[in-house]
Amino acid sequence: MKSLRQLYKIGIGPSSSHTMGPVKATERFLSQYDGYDSYVVTLYGSLAMTGKGHGTDVAIERAFGDRKVEVRFDTTSHSFSHPNTMEFAAYKKGHDPVKMVILSIGGGDIRVEGEGFSEGAEIYEHNTFEQIKTYCEQNGLRLWQYAAMREGNGIESFLQEIWHTMQDCVNEGLKCEGVLPGGLNVQRRAKKLLTEREDEARQTRKDRIVSAYAFAAGEQNAAGGKVVTAPTCGASGVLPAVFMYAKEQQGFTDEEILHALLTAGIVGNVVKTNASISGAECGCQAEIGTACAMAAAGLAELYGYTLSEIEYSAEVALEHQLGLTCDPVNGLVQIPCIERNAVGAMRAINAVSLATFLADSRKVSFDTVVKAMYETGKDISESYRETSIGGLAKVFPTKRG
Repeated sequence: MKSLRQLYKIGIGPSSSHTMGPVKATERFLSQYDGYDSYVVTLYGSLAMTGKGHGTDVAIERAFGDRKVEVRFDTTSHSFSHPNTMEFAAYKKGHDPVKMVILSIGGGDIRVEGEGFSEGAEIYEHNTFEQIKTYCEQNGLRLWQYAAMREGNGIESFLQEIWHTMQDCVNEGLKCEGVLPGGLNVQRRAKKLLTEREDEARQTRKDRIVSAYAFAAGEQNAAGGKVVTAPTCGASGVLPAVFMYAKEQQGFTDEEILHALLTAGIVGNVVKTNASISGAECGCQAEIGTACAMAAAGLAELYGYTLSEIEYSAEVALEHQLGLTCDPVNGLVQIPCIERNAVGAMRAINAVSLATFLADSRKVSFDTVVKAMYETGKDISESYRETSIGGLAKVFPTKRG
């Protein structure tokens, strides 16, 4: 597996695969083919279907700077190897055009087709949760200690920046009001969720505050704010919501939160390595589902749970997201995406609560659920994998953007 630095990335929303990935792909292409007369970028699959709503064309144009570029949306072709495929072409008078196909594979990562190019080195010798758990049990390690040992020097300062950015994102989002951009007239609601009600039950208060934190991050992402992929921009509100509640309402320290981020990162990395974190490839189960599992594992780490209890927390969190579709209205990361971050955060907390009672009698491993999620994602119709042509995106009473 690769470093957690490849999982947690700081970037600008609203989409890691539709904005961060294409920008990185543009930079990759220009590193070889700068100085040409003009450029054409053709988007396929999910990038073509929802690129307008996600601002993919705008992100690419900005990345090209003053260079002459045309971004095309090919919504009819189907002969591409990945749902998020881009073809870059550079033209110069008197020369044949040069082309490069780049895939945005989720979480802001890219892969150059035909070159074997892959970001980051493999620093983990283990790839499944079972392998990692066995190693930790044999060596008396907690998951966060295992991750810290593999990541080496500098991981603490890296995670401090990640945690700081997550908190800033939530705190900024809690202050903002008004309408989110994109044409759906979605009102920011995070600040409203902070308002306490009379005779509010303890559980209601907990759900409200966790949801407020998730909405804050989700709304910042939708507005193009700075977020952390955890594991993606679209799911960037789940971890901050759970961990900020743990800090602000339960008294956990920043240092303890860093340990939780390491544990959560291991879970996210297992999914990313053995399945997918791309909504365009496997539906929202790959994004919110993975984020939910990561948050559950991290919270279980904070509570000092055993490895089996941590695994069960993550397994329950992901298992009950299986089949979750990605059907963003108008291709915007707003409806139902923002609410799903709040639901995912609450579900992560509930999964941890269940683990305390049932971990010793569980029958399903986390690795099994990861495999099931990937196969389920492949079986989901293209209409429900970030194309905005099915589900809620289809029946919602509005015109496509």
